[in-house]
Amino acid sequence: MPSVPKAPTWDVQRLPRAEGRNFLVTGGNAGIGYFVAEQLAGTGATVVLGSRDETKAKAAIASISSRVPGAQVRHLPLDLADLASLRTSVDALELDRLDAVVHNAGVALDQPPRRETKAGQELMFATNHLGHFALTHWLTPLLMATPASRIVTTGSFAAKSERLDLDDLQSTHDYQPKRAYARSKLAQMYFALELDRRLGAAGSTTLSVVVHPGGALDSLTPSRPPVQVRTAGERLRGLPLGLLVQGKEAAAWPTVRAVLDPDVRGGQLWGPRVFGLRGRPRSEPLWNQLADTTTAAHLWTASCALTGVVPTFT
Repeated sequence: MPSVPKAPTWDVQRLPRAEGRNFLVTGGNAGIGYFVAEQLAGTGATVVLGSRDETKAKAAIASISSRVPGAQVRHLPLDLADLASLRTSVDALELDRLDAVVHNAGVALDQPPRRETKAGQELMFATNHLGHFALTHWLTPLLMATPASRIVTTGSFAAKSERLDLDDLQSTHDYQPKRAYARSKLAQMYFALELDRRLGAAGSTTLSVVVHPGGALDSLTPSRPPVQVRTAGERLRGLPLGLLVQGKEAAAWPTVRAVLDPDVRGGQLWGPRVFGLRGRPRSEPLWNQLADTTTAAHLWTASCALTGVVPTFT
């Protein structure tokens, strides 16, 4: 009996070509988002950096262009904390197709006091979840017009031990910054899975995929001046932690695979291979709380009310 050929191993250093495709990366000017954008630019695709800071976006574009000959990268002004501005931002994309959007941008606050957007919503929940929820609504016509497009949402390992409080989504009571951040990321993950269920029910070829980067440290991240600068001292101090976690370049791998790999399926969760903290990307079982479709549906309804948009997929 002839042997069955093995499926090719995904090589993070030899990505498939993607000329003619367009990718939007929110928060692509810094952190993990920068490395997602750099790696995607290396495939020949057009990469749009969604960022509210034009200066930082230009620095990121210059850095990517210096490392990727012929890189096609541009900036889109995007402020996820300002829901009223998102439709204008999407109109400014001026694309005839969008093959993937990476919901990567995020705010993480370490200290009180609780902060709000100008619309009166808790800043982390509003930016990390509600902004991406509303952005998806405005991007839907473009995504659905692009066969096999993808919506890749970045969760966090910090969310694995959390539960959503549907009665206090905005952390009005007993505000704890790290918990509020973790819950905002958990909300993103619930949203992405509910989104995939709704896309499937509508018969859409657009997929929604969840990723998380594991543990990512600046001290283990390669320098990309002026976007990311790592001193020799920081590198030496971070080396022992490299047994457990990784830098932000490697932390981008699950996202990049979720965008490019034709074998990725909607509703999957992708993260690092080694204990979910470091290593090459793999599909992993959904965390227990993410299987709770009732909570996901309630969150969707609440998000519609809080954003004033109702995503539909017909």
